[in-house]
Amino acid sequence: MPLAGIITLLKALQLLLLFALVCLQAMPVLAGVVPKEQARELKNRFRIDHMVESLTLVIQRDYGSAPVVVVLPDGSKWYASRHPETVKWTDGVTGDIISIENPQPGPWQLVGKVSKGSTLHMLSKLSVEIDPLPQPLFQGERIKITARLMGDEQRLRMPGLDYLVEWVARFVSDHQPGDENFAAGTVTVGSYKDDGEGLDERPDDGIFTGTINLNQPWGHYKFTVQARNNVFDREEEMAVILSRHPINLQLIEPDDPLTSPYRMSVSIDAEALQLAETHLELELVGPAGLQLPITFSGLTEGQNEFVLPEVHEFGSYRIKGEAFSTTVTGREIVLSLPEKFFNLIEPPAPPPSPEEIAEREAAIAAAEEAKAKESAMMVLIGVNLVLLLLGIVAIIFWRKRQALKKALEAAALDAANQDKSSKSMKETLDDIDLTLPDD
Repeated sequence: MPLAGIITLLKALQLLLLFALVCLQAMPVLAGVVPKEQARELKNRFRIDHMVESLTLVIQRDYGSAPVVVVLPDGSKWYASRHPETVKWTDGVTGDIISIENPQPGPWQLVGKVSKGSTLHMLSKLSVEIDPLPQPLFQGERIKITARLMGDEQRLRMPGLDYLVEWVARFVSDHQPGDENFAAGTVTVGSYKDDGEGLDERPDDGIFTGTINLNQPWGHYKFTVQARNNVFDREEEMAVILSRHPINLQLIEPDDPLTSPYRMSVSIDAEALQLAETHLELELVGPAGLQLPITFSGLTEGQNEFVLPEVHEFGSYRIKGEAFSTTVTGREIVLSLPEKFFNLIEPPAPPPSPEEIAEREAAIAAAEEAKAKESAMMVLIGVNLVLLLLGIVAIIFWRKRQALKKALEAAALDAANQDKSSKSMKETLDDIDLTLPDD
């Protein structure tokens, strides 16, 4: 290439470089954004430059490990239990979320069991993104809605993030006159989870799935979704209208429940649902483990009446189920139906005839007479037993008295004989001459 061409090319490159520098100087500096070139993660180390005014660290740890220790560029350390007031820190079993205002520029380090292969998220802006509720929305409808935690306008995804963020969904009544929810106030209707259970498709994918309880009074509401922890609190709000349940069920009791089955009246709002695509799946639950499926489909009119299966066991019965339909706008929906109850009661026995009454009274009189005879016999037997016992006691007492009397007479006779013997001996002794004869 000629020398002149080379010089021309170099001048063009200089002009291009000068233009790029001017454009860069004219661009506004976002102080809250962490430039990837200057705040990049190297294992447990990262660097923060002087332009960063605030950031949030999202750190994934081994499950159940202790919170990390943050080492600042000057060598000082922060702990989950000891850090400046300008720092907000929440820790869970899977990680830490740390919000820092005016961080110290320079190299930082994390000390702890940071999960191998995890990425350190350094965010300058956290927000909540939620799916709007569909309209019209009906009482008893089962819907699946999702929400996302956004960091710097990117969906934040990290294993165990579900443990670090609490989601709460609420309905706040607009208090409009004529609405059923006029005095309802604020009611918690559900939450969002990223655990792979229920309607949530995959755990830890950053998509939090909500299940909302729509068995609430109909009317105008503000639907609010709040994501919070010790570090941040974000809330989104939208206006919704909860419409009346488009299907109404009514039980019709027969004149004689023992011989005729119950019937059910089904009213469907044809202005809200497509009749041809409305299917009712019910179940009749009764005593002794009874479970009978009931299906209503092929509806052509808004007002319908169906005969329920006959039941014969006495007891309580319950009808529960769901409706699968399509709205007139083409949205597929699932509706839980209000439960219905009825009781099959055993009829009372007919009143007895005069003959039965007389027979019953005669039987009662005979039973009372037999009972009286039995009582009299027992009294008689008892009296005889008492007399017998008294006689035996009297005989024993008399015999003992006779024995005692004979013993006393014998003792007296012995005493008299001894006295007589003593007296005779004394006379004998008196007759003996105890003097010595003379020589």
